[in-house]
Amino acid sequence: MLRNREIRRFTLLFFGLTVTAGAAGIFLIGPSAGALLFALAACYGAAFFWFIRERYQRIARMSEEIDLVLHDQECLYLAEEEEGELSILQSEIGKMTRRIREQNRALQREKEHLADSLADIAHQLRTPLTSVNLIVSLLESHPGEDRRRELFMEMEDLLVCVDSLITSLLKLSRLDAGIIVFQKEQIEAKTLIDTALRPLRIPMDLHDITVQTEIPEGMTLLGDPDWLAQAVQNILKNCMESAGDHGRIEILCEDTPLFAGIRIHDSGPGFDEGELHGLFERFYRGKDTMTSGYGIGLALCKSIITRQGGTVSARNHPEGGAVFFVRFPKIGCL
Repeated sequence: MLRNREIRRFTLLFFGLTVTAGAAGIFLIGPSAGALLFALAACYGAAFFWFIRERYQRIARMSEEIDLVLHDQECLYLAEEEEGELSILQSEIGKMTRRIREQNRALQREKEHLADSLADIAHQLRTPLTSVNLIVSLLESHPGEDRRRELFMEMEDLLVCVDSLITSLLKLSRLDAGIIVFQKEQIEAKTLIDTALRPLRIPMDLHDITVQTEIPEGMTLLGDPDWLAQAVQNILKNCMESAGDHGRIEILCEDTPLFAGIRIHDSGPGFDEGELHGLFERFYRGKDTMTSGYGIGLALCKSIITRQGGTVSARNHPEGGAVFFVRFPKIGCL
C-alpha cells in the first residue's frame, strides 16, 4: 500500500499536521491537551489506514480475478461487494469478464472452424491433384498418340475442376469475411432465370434435360443480380446432376403479397431424409459418393441468399424428385 506515491504523501502530511497540532496543544493549552490531540490523531490515522488497507485488498482480489480471466480461467466468481464505488467497479468488471469469455469462445469456435475448413479444403484438392499426378506419371511412359490425347483431356478436366473449386472457395471466404457489398436493385425474375440458365443450356441439351419455366409477367426481386444469378445457377446445377439423362426441371416463380419466390423441382431421385439437415453445409456431399461436385455450390448459394435477406430450403417433392425454395420477403413485410 505504501508503494503508492499518493498514500506516502498523505502519510507524511498527516504526520506533519499531527506533530504540529500536538505541539501547539502542549504549548498553548497544556500537556494533557497535546496528549489528547496525539491520541485522537493516532486513532483517526489507524482507522483511515485500516479502511484504505481493506479497499486495497479488495482491489487486489479483483485484479487477481481479472488476471485469471485473461489467462482463460473459466471458473471465476467475483465476490459480491456492498453498494458503493467498489460495487460499481465490480459490476463493470463482471460485464468485461462476460464479454471476454464470449469473445474467447467465439475465437475458439472460429479456430476450430478454420481448422476443419482447411482440412476439408486439403482433402478436396488432394483428390484431383493426385489424379493429375498419376496422369503425369502415365505420360512419362510415352503412351501412344491417342492415349496421350485422352490423358491430356482428362487432366484438363481435372484442372478445370480444381479451378472451379478454388474460385468457389474464394467467393465463400470473401462472403465470410464480409467484404462483399451487395447491390440492391430491382431484378426482373425472367432476366434472373435466363442469366442463371444461359451457361447450362448446352450441357442440358447434351443430356436431353427439359426445362419448363412459369414466371409471372413483371415479377421482380430485390437484390444483387450477379450474385443471385450465381446462387440460382448453383441450384440448377445440382438439379441437372440429379435429373440425369432425359430428365426434367421445372422452374416456377411466385409473386405473393408477402414474398417473391422461386421454386425449382427436378425429376431425380430426391434426397434421403437424413441428408436434408446438412444439404447446405460446405463440403457436404451426402451418401451418394458418385456425385461430381465438391459440396461447395449449395453452401455458396445459401450464403449469397441469406446475406441478402432471403431464405433457401429444400425437401423431397410428393410426386418424386427434389424441390428447392428461394424466397425474399417484400419490403413492407420485413
